[in-house]
Amino acid sequence: MIRIAFPDGREQEYEKGATPMDIAQSISGGLARNVISAEVNGEEWDPERPIEEDAKIKLFTWREDEGKRTFWHSTAHLMAEALEELYPGIKFGIGPPIENGFYYDVDPGDRSISVNDLAEIEKKMKELAKKKSRFERREVSKKEALEYYRKKGDEYKVELIEELEDGKITFYTQGNFTDLCKGPHVPNTGIIKALKLTGVAGAYWRGDENRQMMTRIYGISFPKKKELDEYLVMLEEAKKRDHRKLGAELELFMFSDRVGPGLPVWLPKGTALRNRLQNYLRDQQVKQGYQEVLTPHIGKKELYVTSGHYDKYGKDSFQPINTPKEGEEFLLKPMNCPHHCEIFANTPKSYRDLPMRVSEFGTVYRYEQSGELHGLSRVRGFTQDDAHIFCTKEQLKEEFLKVLDLTKLILSKVGFDEFTAQISLRDPDDKTKYLGSDENWDAAERAIVDAAEEAGLETKTELGEAAFYGPKLDFMIRDAIGRSWQLGTIQVDYNLPERFELEYTGSDNKPHRPVMIHRAPFGSMERFISILIEHTGGQFPLWLAPDQYILLPINDEAIDYCKQVQAQLAERDIRGIIDERTESIGRKIRDAEVKKLPLMLIVGDKEVEQGKVSVRQKGKGDIGAMDTDAFASFFNALLLEE
Repeated sequence: MIRIAFPDGREQEYEKGATPMDIAQSISGGLARNVISAEVNGEEWDPERPIEEDAKIKLFTWREDEGKRTFWHSTAHLMAEALEELYPGIKFGIGPPIENGFYYDVDPGDRSISVNDLAEIEKKMKELAKKKSRFERREVSKKEALEYYRKKGDEYKVELIEELEDGKITFYTQGNFTDLCKGPHVPNTGIIKALKLTGVAGAYWRGDENRQMMTRIYGISFPKKKELDEYLVMLEEAKKRDHRKLGAELELFMFSDRVGPGLPVWLPKGTALRNRLQNYLRDQQVKQGYQEVLTPHIGKKELYVTSGHYDKYGKDSFQPINTPKEGEEFLLKPMNCPHHCEIFANTPKSYRDLPMRVSEFGTVYRYEQSGELHGLSRVRGFTQDDAHIFCTKEQLKEEFLKVLDLTKLILSKVGFDEFTAQISLRDPDDKTKYLGSDENWDAAERAIVDAAEEAGLETKTELGEAAFYGPKLDFMIRDAIGRSWQLGTIQVDYNLPERFELEYTGSDNKPHRPVMIHRAPFGSMERFISILIEHTGGQFPLWLAPDQYILLPINDEAIDYCKQVQAQLAERDIRGIIDERTESIGRKIRDAEVKKLPLMLIVGDKEVEQGKVSVRQKGKGDIGAMDTDAFASFFNALLLEE
């Protein structure tokens, strides 16, 4: 017999060799029908893989992220099986699950695969799924694995296997298809009831622009057709809300080949929107005792070597800038924190100076691969609403809770009311990726967990997702069409103060190391605004809209009156524009609708004579005629409702 421990603390005995599916069946038949994968002693596990020793177990269904990942990864294998039947000799790279669905990178040789081929591939996948082929796991030696793929002539798998440790290599086979994979997988292909291939793109092998260009095929799948149908409706809505499309239509930002890929240029309306977001956060930071600073866009290479950022981001950064002085190198800054550490070290500090809260809207640079650039959401130059709090260990929890409150306030202000918090910790099995001692990491992780509990946050924990210098708490918001995004982060860091040898004099008159909190409620202004555009569909809250109203004169004679109204409203801090074009009023109204303007003020001879404007509100239609004072009151009431 073996003893199985469940997440709720219960324990139960089972016969040796029992599978997660057997355990699920012992709980309920309904659970067994829905189990997709499991975690056994912290390791991902197939639902029908035998357990030979005492274990802690978690069972995952479609409701859990782990279940979705297994389902989508299994569908990637199903797609690979279909591709091998349709394109004999095709070679395979990697086929992982992603946030929504999966992809597989393939090399079809001298053939090509385009969106026109997806329907045929889908048809073959559905045909294979109906065979209900079991996913069979097999442990293989490194020698056997290499021989198998060398015989197939698949150099991509050979390269991957050469980097693996002998004794930890597994193959999975379903039907006539075998793949290098560590699993887990669903019990059989018949569980995959609904699927859709969503796109084709080019992708360099292993993200290296100097390597082979492969074909990346994207897809998604669900246990039920109804869920797929709902997802496809959401995709259509997402296309309408694409921030790249709306950003151009609303004249918020642009890109230029001459400026360079991944380097957004903010237009006047976009700059106004961005500044309002920043100014709102500035006002809140002043209330909480932050001091704003400005640091250079470059720094000496040694600065980032000291911080550890050069080792971490060196490959993803722009190449060093060499000055006329021999051996002198600068880098475009990848992060603001090393500069803020230098600010702390600029003058001696005592415990009376702490906490010290330093903030900056600082632009940083990363050399993202060109194939991964995506509008504002993935760029090479972006501005973080960065702040670093230097405090004592005793102050850490209180400061962390204050940052939590500030982040929740910011998200609520822009309409992100649905969110959860993800606690990102070290990978306990690979600590080589992180800086600092176990003692510091344990203290930092404990501080985040305790603060999140005290704040009553709904949280989930992810191992291996911490920053290289410390654990973090990320806010995961849900947008208007149900998609999940990571926005805002808070990180606890014992390591950079150590690396920069930061000190303050304590009440005992001895030197002590401060603790550092990194925080960015927006994350980056570019990515935040891209998500905000798609969340609102370009219909921004009234306080944030670049233009809060548009005056629409019916004839040229009304233009002078419109200018008077515009001036009167400007004195009340209500901003808007006048459409002076010689177009029909119908055309002006339609164009204002496309531009997502919240309020239209229509002016004809009657309005000029009465000293009023006819108000039309986006989404509600005609409100009525008002003079300037009445409109200002109406406007302010709308602001209070937000």
